[in-house]
Amino acid sequence: MDDLLLTLPIIQPEAAAPTKARKPDWLRVKLPVGPAYANVRRLVDEHKLHTICESGNCPNMGECWGAGTATFMILGNICTRSCSFCAVATGRPSELDLDEPRRVAEAIQLMGVKHAVLTSVNRDELKDRGASVWYETVVQTKQLSPATTIETLIPDVKANWAALDTMIAGGQEVVSHNMETVGSLYRLVRPQGKYDRSLEQIRRTKEAGKRTKSGIMLGLGETKDEMYQAMDDLVAHGLDILTLGQYLQPTKRHIEVAEFIHPDLFAHYREEGLRRGLKYVESGPLVRSSYHAERHVNVPI
Repeated sequence: MDDLLLTLPIIQPEAAAPTKARKPDWLRVKLPVGPAYANVRRLVDEHKLHTICESGNCPNMGECWGAGTATFMILGNICTRSCSFCAVATGRPSELDLDEPRRVAEAIQLMGVKHAVLTSVNRDELKDRGASVWYETVVQTKQLSPATTIETLIPDVKANWAALDTMIAGGQEVVSHNMETVGSLYRLVRPQGKYDRSLEQIRRTKEAGKRTKSGIMLGLGETKDEMYQAMDDLVAHGLDILTLGQYLQPTKRHIEVAEFIHPDLFAHYREEGLRRGLKYVESGPLVRSSYHAERHVNVPI
């Protein structure tokens, strides 16, 4: 948002309120175009389908839809967590839609999605954390669209490892769980999460024979050394694929951007991640969890 310039009489410089840094040019995006995008746009509108691509105002929506990739959010739109970076509403969900797996599977078939990314809110109030819905959504999608590949971006199960086993057993090609930030910022960014617990979730997923993926937002105040440590921790816990992107403040109520990271530093982190043992790194200001997700299914386990 552009800053508003005001002219005030006789004000001391030290009393002036600090101004926020403007978004740099490299965060500008092109409007989505192309016949593949237009076809998905038409189907979404005609059938009133819900994608996180739209609700999250993803800057890569046009590119991903053009490549046949779309991201769907399951288990409702009320989250039991209150992370300081996320615009999803916080509260106690009122219902559990057990028919959702069928409807999501039919939507994916209708849209002709080549690669589907499934994500969800946290459902901490459910004994199985929503694992049964996760499992059925993957299974029913595979039944209706056997050629469609699937990534599941699953939440923190709060050490309910039986729930994790169910969530990752449906036959998806990629299992993702986002760390979101470095360890020192967890209390600020993910107050109900735990850095070590998320690492253990990734380790257990890898030990189950899955292709593992995670994402970190930059620009929250992390240092280079903390980023290197996070990469080392992820490699040590079996991570295959890492996405790195710029954090952007969704509303004034959310944590502010500490720094806009230059594309050159994103490129540096990509090379560092590969050097430290990651198999694939997507790194850039506009990268989001599902960016180029269709390519990640080919990363060797």
